[in-house]
Amino acid sequence: MGMLRRTKLCMDTVVDIQVIVREEEGMEQAEIGMKRAFEAFRRIEQACSRFSPDSELMKACRVTGAPVQVSPFLFEPIRFAIELAEWTEGVFDPTIGKIMEKHGFNRHYLTGERVNSRSADFVTYRDIVLDERDCTLLLHKPLVIDLGAVAKGFAIDLAANELKSSPGFIINAGGDLYAGGTDEKGEPWKIGIRHPLHKEQSIQVIKVSGQAVCTSGSYERRSAKEAGMHHIINAVTESSPNDWISCTVIAPYAMQADAFSTASFLLGAEGGRSLITQAGLQGIWITPDLQIDIAGREEA
Repeated sequence: MGMLRRTKLCMDTVVDIQVIVREEEGMEQAEIGMKRAFEAFRRIEQACSRFSPDSELMKACRVTGAPVQVSPFLFEPIRFAIELAEWTEGVFDPTIGKIMEKHGFNRHYLTGERVNSRSADFVTYRDIVLDERDCTLLLHKPLVIDLGAVAKGFAIDLAANELKSSPGFIINAGGDLYAGGTDEKGEPWKIGIRHPLHKEQSIQVIKVSGQAVCTSGSYERRSAKEAGMHHIINAVTESSPNDWISCTVIAPYAMQADAFSTASFLLGAEGGRSLITQAGLQGIWITPDLQIDIAGREEA
């Protein structure tokens, strides 16, 4: 038994993939799966990046008032983001792209170039119309769609699908991950949730198999323009909530875990707990005084 491990920079984060190989002859198959898994990240980045003017997303955002046919790699994350926007009554809103730009979250991680997109002054997710039959996107107003809370999770799910035949694997994209099968010992994977203040330490350890674990934290990306602002922004109030330091969600799929961790963070103490419970997921929140709060499925 062995392990294949590769690391690449994708979607503004380090993607680390480990695959358990139980038979020597399985190594070649694991290599093929690994290559396809990284290709999934590249494909989603090309479709969903709001930092690249040549991405499918930004090309579509330049068209207003007419339907644009898009690939499933862009359509599905937008569809899920709008669904969550409806669920949270617009607190989580994928049309927040221009607000993100205004607060300094507008630099491409590879080129360093800053984007400055055109947008109407007031936009919401209701300005986006999707047609599932024709796979089209229509914008009522000029706006910038931000898929930062769904696209990475979607890429992890696609990558996991490429590795599902292996006895065990873990895809870790900057702390957001999917753990499939079991580890080298045939046991569920042990996942450490990062300590908000001491990034080399874990504040909580959980065991998962066949599940995604994603965390949204206010300690990750702070605005250089405005004190107190971080990259998790309430689309209604245009402010960053601080009821939590981090919110971790455990879900069957990474896109779920990714989006619900952000939405839960945005909704604050009461709303966040309620959202995760209603969705049948599990949440682990860290308060500013480092208290751990757990709720939802498999409640401790």
